[in-house]
Amino acid sequence: MKKEVQNWLDSARYDLETARDMFRSGRYIYTVFMCHLALEKVLKAKVEEITGEEPPKTHDLRYLTKLAELSPDREKQELIVGLSNMSIVTRYPRDFQTMLRDFSRDRIQCILSKATEVFQWIERAILL
Repeated sequence: MKKEVQNWLDSARYDLETARDMFRSGRYIYTVFMCHLALEKVLKAKVEEITGEEPPKTHDLRYLTKLAELSPDREKQELIVGLSNMSIVTRYPRDFQTMLRDFSRDRIQCILSKATEVFQWIERAILL
């Protein structure tokens, strides 16, 4: 495996573990943020693997999924779109207190679980 691809993977795995740590500590906004970042980096690993070039500096998971030449099923696509939309809110909250209420433990646990599944799906596509 190319060093640059491995670097993206190592960083993505680190971020996913950080998302788990943030969840365990009750920092649900950062759980979402780190899930997004982990998926962004694992997608960039796949893009680098395919193109042999540094991926674009973008946070758009949908765009990166296309560049990675992946075809997620409906459930995975919904997570990718939803996480992309939520990450904007975590970066630029309009009403922080409402966001804290909306990001309940149960909701974020579900997001973390689904993000982990999508992460593993992308990772398998790289390691094949």
